[in-house]
Amino acid sequence: MAAGLATARYGSGAAADALGDALYAVLVLLLVTLAVPRWSRPAQAGLAVALCWAVEMSQLTGAPAAAAAVWPPLRYLLGTTFVATDLLWYAVGVLLASCGTLLASRVGGARRAAVTRG
Repeated sequence: MAAGLATARYGSGAAADALGDALYAVLVLLLVTLAVPRWSRPAQAGLAVALCWAVEMSQLTGAPAAAAAVWPPLRYLLGTTFVATDLLWYAVGVLLASCGTLLASRVGGARRAAVTRG
């Protein structure tokens, strides 16, 4: 979360925008994983992407911008302006985070099995 906030505050340009979007999606995936831990990884990833896309699409209504005008911290949660490429970066962030957690769980499982056998 700190990396995402730092990117939003201090980053600039297309790379910072893409990184911020991907990190936002990772946070959403983490929250989904905590909310529905028994769901499969693909189901959790699908829900995370759907939530990110729903937030992005809601920006077409102007409601998030209006809410952020009333309480500025909402800008970090809801955004203010629709950008189509954000949809791609959300999917990339969820995909990378999902692959990372899968890899970490397999490495952890292999280590536990080695300790048990050893």
